[in-house]
Amino acid sequence: MKRIYSVLVENRAGVLCKVAGLFWRRCFNIDSLAVGETDDPKVSNMIIVSSGDPRTLEQIEKQLNKKLDVIKVKTFDESESINRELLLVKIRCNRNNRRDIMETCEIMGATIVDMSKSVLMIQMCDTPERVQLFLDVIKGNSIVEISRTGTLALTKCAEPRN
Repeated sequence: MKRIYSVLVENRAGVLCKVAGLFWRRCFNIDSLAVGETDDPKVSNMIIVSSGDPRTLEQIEKQLNKKLDVIKVKTFDESESINRELLLVKIRCNRNNRRDIMETCEIMGATIVDMSKSVLMIQMCDTPERVQLFLDVIKGNSIVEISRTGTLALTKCAEPRN
């Protein structure tokens, strides 16, 4: 079972280390971690994806709420949110496979953002599942380098009730 934690924290040195230490000390697993400043430069938002049994996931939320640097913790399931991940990947190419790689990019919604005679750099922003599917499809090619952001998520927009 997976759970997404949106954790607003004070934007200070050492806060990420404290939160990661909480997971380490309690042997909780972090599937994905992305951190960025919010519209307020004094506050950062950590998006942490973790998996485990329901009791473990509940313990993670309780422990996060106990941290002094944590301002607010929101939890939600993947079905309650819009999730995106950014992928940058360099693939070795030649005359024989370049067209196939470009067609795969077009079908999957990926974009070629840089290229040389022998390497293509591809960008994809989609759900974590689609990013993984894209990687599975292109793994027959020689992958030079990969960089992934981890999951970013926000709860779905809800219409106000009258």
